Amino acid sequence: MGTRNLPFKIILGSSSKARKEILAEMGYEFTVVTADIDEKGIRRKKPEDLVIALAEAKADAIIQKLLAGENSLKEDTLATLLITADTVVVYQGTIREKPTSKEQAREYIKGYSGGNAAVVGSVLITNLKTGKRCGGWESAEVYFLEIPDEIIDAVVILLTKYCISFLT
Repeated sequence: MGTRNLPFKIILGSSSKARKEILAEMGYEFTVVTADIDEKGIRRKKPEDLVIALAEAKADAIIQKLLAGENSLKEDTLATLLITADTVVVYQGTIREKPTSKEQAREYIKGYSGGNAAVVGSVLITNLKTGKRCGGWESAEVYFLEIPDEIIDAVVILLTKYCISFLT
């Protein structure tokens, strides 16, 4: 099915370059609306609960932003699917979110060298016409060989360029 004839619209509730690229590579047309929430203000002990809570908070904030705007949600005849997501890393039992500096990113990666970490991510789809939501989380264990310093530096540069916009 061509994406131009879909019976719904898509809003990506993320500024993630990777998430944008995934949808674009799949041929979907979509609009980006960011949540602008204080993610650090939302805390959960379990990473699975945290990523779900963050995806839900992002969806709620975006819906409020859209309703405060043109009220196009109520007038639109097509269903609109809002996609929100979140990802954290769990290292030695501690939840790690996005690093806040290049130095912290370098420290994180150096710590993974020769060890392992879990990646926990969530995706939440909200049908803005019906209000129905469906989502969940998934985790993967990642094992690392020893990571040379020059590779760590290259990864930090790539993270800065593609994934972590506030490091640039």
